[in-house]
Amino acid sequence: MLVNAKEMLDKARDGKYAVGQFNINNLEWTKAILLTAQKLNSPVILGVSEGAGKYMCGFKTVAAMVKAMDESLGITVPVALHLDHGSYDGCYKCIKAGFTSIMFDGSHFPIDENVAKTTELVNVAHGLGLSIEAEVGSIGGEEDGVVGAGECADPNECKMIADLGVDFLAAGIGNIHGKYPENWAGLSFETLAAVNEKVGDMPLVLHGGTGIPDDMITKAISLGVAKINVNTECQLSFQEATRAYIEAGKDLQGKGFDPRKLLAPGFDAICAKVEEKMRLFGSVDKA
Repeated sequence: MLVNAKEMLDKARDGKYAVGQFNINNLEWTKAILLTAQKLNSPVILGVSEGAGKYMCGFKTVAAMVKAMDESLGITVPVALHLDHGSYDGCYKCIKAGFTSIMFDGSHFPIDENVAKTTELVNVAHGLGLSIEAEVGSIGGEEDGVVGAGECADPNECKMIADLGVDFLAAGIGNIHGKYPENWAGLSFETLAAVNEKVGDMPLVLHGGTGIPDDMITKAISLGVAKINVNTECQLSFQEATRAYIEAGKDLQGKGFDPRKLLAPGFDAICAKVEEKMRLFGSVDKA
């Protein structure tokens, strides 16, 4: 059931759990995530980066695939199709393509420009019934060519953006896209607590969910995080299972080279990883 993400994240915030955003990269990813969410009776957000959208032949193709798959699989849990780290132009492309939620990442702009562009997009999104996420403070690592050092957000700037009417807010608290380095200092809960105090009941978003220790995840949820993004961990699970299948020579046995058989171990690995995360986040049976 395709919906925007506002209601599911408001419920998560009030219920002290988090909804997972799992990024999709192809049909297998999408099917695995939808079936796991349905199995666990969990709301879910399908994230699409601009790079992944381009890879999948554009946002219109992605939206059509997700809508058709949602109907064909008989999915009844709430599902949001969400642009991840969207540019100004990317947001409009996703609005036109039929996404139910967008993220405008203006964190690399001066705060005044972030405010101006976010204000415009909030009005457009809400006028069409879409939810919208904004960002303050860069997320470490690299995402579609945008590199961040993981700076912590200014709580006062977070309040400025939250007051514009965004539905949920990503605030940098030392989190990083991709694998975390051995010398990672960990999440800044001091910053998270200060942001939470400034924005009130605004659901907060934790990007770079891969590799964050479980106890930090749990603490972040207790401090207002209601959406946690996972991408790299599913990619790693997929490649590990696919590598094991090929190294065992199963692709050369019978018709093991058939893509439906070749990709099956990776598909199952994504299902298992998504289930693990949904249980950790506490979203099971919250649909």
